[in-house]
Amino acid sequence: MRSRTLLRAFLCAALPVSYATAWGAEAVAEAQGTGSVPAQTQDAARPGLGSDIKGYFTAPLRWSGGEWAIFGGVLVAIGAAHHYDSKVRDHFVTPNQVTDTKDLQDALPAVAVVGATWAYAALVDSSAGRGETWNMVEAAALSAVPAYALKYAAGREGPYQTTDPNQWGKGAGTFPSFHATAAFAIGTVLAESGNDEFRWERRLLGYGLGTVTAYERLNHNAHWFSDVVAGAALGVASGYFVLGRSRERAVGNSAHLGVLPMPGGLMLTYSTTLP
Repeated sequence: MRSRTLLRAFLCAALPVSYATAWGAEAVAEAQGTGSVPAQTQDAARPGLGSDIKGYFTAPLRWSGGEWAIFGGVLVAIGAAHHYDSKVRDHFVTPNQVTDTKDLQDALPAVAVVGATWAYAALVDSSAGRGETWNMVEAAALSAVPAYALKYAAGREGPYQTTDPNQWGKGAGTFPSFHATAAFAIGTVLAESGNDEFRWERRLLGYGLGTVTAYERLNHNAHWFSDVVAGAALGVASGYFVLGRSRERAVGNSAHLGVLPMPGGLMLTYSTTLP
């Protein structure tokens, strides 16, 4: 028990510091003009919120065959996880255990990552960092809508309420896990933002955030295994969606129209970055 407490303390304290160390070098690269996304395009994330919301909830209408295949694979994975719901619960729950789902405690690591990103961006005055913070918040917020809609529709009782993982439509709401959804949404943005110099460090921290959060929800008997698997899938998908929209704006905003003085007149110039 003490080791798990230390793990949570490490995640809440050391994770943001480690992340700031890796991200700091990218802020320097941005200042030198070598960052992967121009600074001004990151600040343009906010005006795109309305179109992002529309695009997010209509995305399935534009899915390709490959994307539908991925969706089918996710459903299979959730079904497989459901098969092991009782076994996973029995692994974590001891006889006569008093359940404390510790909802607030398990949300702190994700909140800490967002807070550390925002604080460091303000400290070094990085528009890329502010854009990344916004992407984290947007990914978590967008994913919250389908997560809570599914909770309401499924009405599933949690493992702290029943030993039967098939208690659906009971008015409860554990499927999917919103903690896992938000942690993976935020973690995916952390993992896949910036340039590739610190890609594996970012992925370790980002996806580690989601994995540890999901583990703690199981450990605290708050969710079934299939709840956190579904939440992870929804969170990762939401993170990738927001990053894709942000990069589309980055490419669009990299076009520039200008006028240069020339001997005997002026020259009109146009430049853009090709995807």
